[in-house]
Amino acid sequence: MNICVTGCCGFIGFHLSKLLIKKKINIFGLDTINNYYDINIKKNRLRILNKYKNFHFKKIDISNYRKLDNFIKNKKIDILVNLAAYAGVQYSLKNPYKYFNANELGFLNICEISKKRKIKKVIFASSSSVIGDNKKIPFAENDRTDKPISLYGATKKNNEILAYYYSKFFNINFVGLRFFTVYGPYGRPDLSIYKFCDRILKKKEIILNNFGNHYRDFTYIDDVVHSIWKIIKLKKINKESKLNKNFNIFNLGGGKSIKITYLVKLIEKYTNTKAKIKFGPFLKGDIHTSKANTTKIKKYINYVPKTRIEKGLKEFIFWFRSYYKI
Repeated sequence: MNICVTGCCGFIGFHLSKLLIKKKINIFGLDTINNYYDINIKKNRLRILNKYKNFHFKKIDISNYRKLDNFIKNKKIDILVNLAAYAGVQYSLKNPYKYFNANELGFLNICEISKKRKIKKVIFASSSSVIGDNKKIPFAENDRTDKPISLYGATKKNNEILAYYYSKFFNINFVGLRFFTVYGPYGRPDLSIYKFCDRILKKKEIILNNFGNHYRDFTYIDDVVHSIWKIIKLKKINKESKLNKNFNIFNLGGGKSIKITYLVKLIEKYTNTKAKIKFGPFLKGDIHTSKANTTKIKKYINYVPKTRIEKGLKEFIFWFRSYYKI
């Protein structure tokens, strides 16, 4: 089997590629290795992946149609997993064109090339950020998502809309995964767990926005990539829809809403270091609470998140201290 993973040097793309390599899958990995966050961690991820003979890397920006198509045309790709994107809410406020080019134009190219090259299955990253101004908790896949409060969330919602169209008219199976705050070893340095660990261990001040009254559904990376593997193996994509049997959206979350102040207490406990906390206001584009309803994905792949925040956080802190020699 030949699988193309875009964003293979990103956090989820790296761990998924590692898992697929162990499954003896032939992996074609694409990434721009951009400087959205520390480029060295991306290079270190790639260094690990390049050790394996069934991993083949090419530096390509998916917003460049010609280069992307030239790369894919002779590879006989069975499944394409699109994880390449600019992520993060706050960065999107200041860099709208980066998000549009990578997340929207890039995804359009993925759709068009999948049609042209007859790739029958595309799994793509959506986000819990499509929740937008929806106050209903927990968040289910069929809830309204037409009121985005961040550009990032809007681009991910637009990906879902494009995927629906291409799946319906061109017989391509599309599966969108709404990730809920994924964390773990080799994680993204711009996310809260990473930043809090870094600053607490260095005895620097951390800022808790919304005066610490945020709740997040944290999802451990192993639960995520093993779920993607099960979805890759799924024969029937949609058991329910009478309108479009080639399209589905799944929430992929931990299923519990964790208060940020509790997260900080756990980091203090596991690092044996007292945090210097400063409380800040609610930030534009942010959401108060995230929690995934995972009933739907459980029907398809018997999804039950195995890693509680306490265990996952210990694993992350162990990696973090080893990686940075702290």
